[in-house]
Amino acid sequence: ISISLKALVVHYEVEASILGEGGGHVLGERKEGQKIIRVKSLSPSTDVGALARKVVEECKLIPSSRLPQVEQLLYYLQNRKSSPVEGKSQSLEKKEKRTAKPRELTPFEGMELNEEASITRVDEYIELLYEGIPEKIRGSALILQLARNPDNLEELLHNEAALGALARVLREDWKQSVELATIIIYIFFCFSSFAQFHGVVSHYKIGALCMSVVEHELKRHDVWREELRKKNKSAPENGSLRRDQDKAVRKYHGLLSKQEQLLRVSLYLLLNLAEDTRTELKMRNKNIVGLLVKVLERDDEELLVLVVSFLKKLSIFLENKNDMAEVDTVERLARLVPCDHEDLLNLTLRLLLNLSFDSGLRAKMVEVGLLPKLTALLGDENNRQVAMRILYHISIDDRFKGMFVYTDCIPQLMQMLYEHGEEETEAELISICINLAANKRNAQLMCEGNGLKMLMKRALKMKDCLLMKMIRNISQHDGPTKSVFIDYVGDLAAEIRAEEEEEWVLECLGTLANLTIPDLDWELVLKEYNLVPYLKDRLKPGSAEDDLILEVVIMIGTVSMDDACAAMLAKSGIIPALIELLNAQQEDDEFVCQIVYVFYQMVFHQATRDVIIKDTQAPAYLIDLMHDKNAEIRKVCDNTLDIIAEYDEEWGRKIQSEKFRFHNNQWLEMVESRQADESEPYLYDNDNDNDRTDLFYSADGITPADGSVSPDFFNDLQPQNGDLLHTGDGNDVFDQTSSSPGRPATAYGFRPDEQPFYQYS
Repeated sequence: ISISLKALVVHYEVEASILGEGGGHVLGERKEGQKIIRVKSLSPSTDVGALARKVVEECKLIPSSRLPQVEQLLYYLQNRKSSPVEGKSQSLEKKEKRTAKPRELTPFEGMELNEEASITRVDEYIELLYEGIPEKIRGSALILQLARNPDNLEELLHNEAALGALARVLREDWKQSVELATIIIYIFFCFSSFAQFHGVVSHYKIGALCMSVVEHELKRHDVWREELRKKNKSAPENGSLRRDQDKAVRKYHGLLSKQEQLLRVSLYLLLNLAEDTRTELKMRNKNIVGLLVKVLERDDEELLVLVVSFLKKLSIFLENKNDMAEVDTVERLARLVPCDHEDLLNLTLRLLLNLSFDSGLRAKMVEVGLLPKLTALLGDENNRQVAMRILYHISIDDRFKGMFVYTDCIPQLMQMLYEHGEEETEAELISICINLAANKRNAQLMCEGNGLKMLMKRALKMKDCLLMKMIRNISQHDGPTKSVFIDYVGDLAAEIRAEEEEEWVLECLGTLANLTIPDLDWELVLKEYNLVPYLKDRLKPGSAEDDLILEVVIMIGTVSMDDACAAMLAKSGIIPALIELLNAQQEDDEFVCQIVYVFYQMVFHQATRDVIIKDTQAPAYLIDLMHDKNAEIRKVCDNTLDIIAEYDEEWGRKIQSEKFRFHNNQWLEMVESRQADESEPYLYDNDNDNDRTDLFYSADGITPADGSVSPDFFNDLQPQNGDLLHTGDGNDVFDQTSSSPGRPATAYGFRPDEQPFYQYS
């Protein structure tokens, strides 16, 4: 007794004997047989003992002594995880759920079989495989009838003669008959549908043979098309040649139909075998990707469903994805979007989604015109989510953000946000909106009509951090967009409280900090909503997450543009707090740059300028940072020091001296080293002035103290950015030729230590 499907198989022998007159054995014959006892009703709650007794009672072939064995087999059948009837591998089951199964293959077109195959006559069918092609087709077709019934697969598996003969015929004769090749490959396909039979398919090397079949048929198709093209070119408008041409076209379509049937069953078998990654690697080495992409030129939708499913499975591996990039896969897939076949469209989009993780392939998608096609699918309920995920990947790249303006994408996205009401916004939807809002023109489209009003109302009501992140991106753009935010300054300021979640406060504060609007009365805003204590408390290192502290610094830089506001901040003791924070975060260029920018804003105002110059060591810190490796820090620091040098004579001399020393550091080091080494000969032998250090150091760091060098000598020098210029009338003026810098660009959205706001596998 053995297990097959949800059944017990009883193997038995029948022996017939002829007895002589004396009762002795004269002649006998023994024959093996089997009986299948189906137990479809077997379930986890079935009483196995009672069922076993019933089986033994009803099947006279099983002696009562075998009851424990029957009960044991039923118990095993009840509890095993994967029974033969469900014998497809787990990975195959998942594949069938996520892909569309091609329609039933019909290899019997053009031939009639008036007899029904029997498992007991397999040997007769094998004999036909040693005859001519018609007999081989008939014999293999009868075996296929049996193989299509899973109940017969195990017995066929044990018939090595049958499988060996089929493999031999396929290997020797597949080029002679497409029908014969289709039928035999279909037989092995039936075995490949079950994971436990993959070994026998590999044993006969059917997978490698199928690869050869597919490659040969694709080359033959190229020959057919070339011949048809030549006939089309030479055929006149009417006459016998035109009739020959029509006949050739009909013949071509007939051959194409049979060939595509062969391709389908061959590729389906390979897809089943590819469940084993080692087998898939062998296929990759034989250029399976190139073959599949070439099949994408066909028009048969069922074949395309299979090919796209196969490519989608392969695309999860980097090597296969790279192979697809080399053979113009995206261009071939673009023609399938959109299409009338729902399963094909969905599979194509999912394959494109896998490929869209590659930046080069994303660029290719835009190049072949997929952006407007994907945008149009946002209205398709069945494909909206996949299309939106692909668009999200495209929106990551700054090169393509602006191209969304020329599609209907942004109005559709805004409509979707509006329709959500009080429901939680889909992750894909808000993610793409956040990315697109980083583009100025996109942001303007989002604000058209009541767009910003709708976004603000929903964000404040739901306290939706991601929606506020989108608003924050919109607020960063200069131009008319910023002025629209004036109506919402109070609403945003009211959310900046210690009681609120830090993530929410971060986005609201970041939005406010972006509003560099000249006419905005920041002093009134800070007083009305009592923001100064909150800002000062958050400047303490460790008082909050670094991102929030950084936004507080940026906010202080924004409000410091207002004279009265800057004075109020200076009186509150914020400047020492900033210096303390600068010490704590001196390794973080982002913090350093933004804190220096706050100093730059404050030195413009008399009240705060005096506090910074006279009551703090901020200028000394700025001198230390004057030669920082970060160019943005150097730029802001240099401009700040120029202003300090203009208004404070003592600091001006120190700054000029440091600039001179830095620019001439190498030369000065050489001179000092010559002076230190008295044993070395003098650098200048014709005079004794080389030991006069006053030529190099003086009160202002440049001009010799005794006036031995005329100031006119320095007038010919090009002044550095922010240097004092000698006018000749005794009044030095501050060099204003360089434009004052705007606020330094922040790393908002691009901090290397910050995880993406939305991620899916």
